[in-house]
Amino acid sequence: MVDGTYYPEGVLATTPENAQAIATPAGLKRALEQQQIIEGRVVLCDPSLSLHLQLGGLRAIIPREEIAITPTGEPCRDIAAITRVGKNVCFTVTEFNRVHGESVVVLSRKNAQKRCLSEYLDRLELGDVLPARVTHFEPFGAFCDIGCGITSLLSIDCISVSRIAHPQDRFYLGQFIRAAVRARDEVILGNRGRIALTHKELLGTWAQNAARFAIGQTVTGIVRSIESYGIFIELSPNLAGLAEYKPGFAAGQSAAVYIKNILPEKHKVKLSLIDAPLTERRQMKIEYFTEASNISDWNYLAP
Repeated sequence: MVDGTYYPEGVLATTPENAQAIATPAGLKRALEQQQIIEGRVVLCDPSLSLHLQLGGLRAIIPREEIAITPTGEPCRDIAAITRVGKNVCFTVTEFNRVHGESVVVLSRKNAQKRCLSEYLDRLELGDVLPARVTHFEPFGAFCDIGCGITSLLSIDCISVSRIAHPQDRFYLGQFIRAAVRARDEVILGNRGRIALTHKELLGTWAQNAARFAIGQTVTGIVRSIESYGIFIELSPNLAGLAEYKPGFAAGQSAAVYIKNILPEKHKVKLSLIDAPLTERRQMKIEYFTEASNISDWNYLAP
């Protein structure tokens, strides 16, 4: 991963440095002096849509206009504020105020996001691998936090080679994953451009996945597609095989399969379904085949 990584929200909250910074007023004042990016959990969103936290025994507030950067520069939408309650958010300390004799810490999440953009995301190149956290689903893909609460789309066709009906077939909310920069939209957010992600390139080639299996094994897989000529069974996120059609199976269902043949020259795996299907639905375990910091050159199938 590139130097100067800014992590998805929730990562800093687990570090000793963060715990020390938010534990006392003195720690918060040091964070102000050093302009340290820290994290805390939002406990309340008030009627003005400002976010409230408890830090170091003090009341802390992120004003609505400081919750997030937006393409227009206007305050964030209502839903963006409301959905932060109960979650960790990143911020910098901007000042200490006295309100009715009470010391109140003023915070800015927007400042942290601006730094994340200029010092990290703006410097990413196509193919760079980065940490991400799944934040919410749509039928067309999963949105991921790629640093300080800034989200990016991982479209469903880029999640894995094996086709899935919905992103939740592969991920769960809050899951930390690795992804890579697929493209930038230079129109959105001015000159910076919004980053689009890809994931499947990190899950190995056909040969790498097929090497984990052997002829004669009986393993569990997930039914992904039922056709008149057979049933496609996912053995791993980037590998599927074809079994003869049998009634009683449904897409998304776990099933036991016997591996009849593996044909590297045709990139095919021939399977045989065991008679009794397994009734539970499950997610396929994700395994990354590379630790490379950039995946600009990747071929799923051998020539």
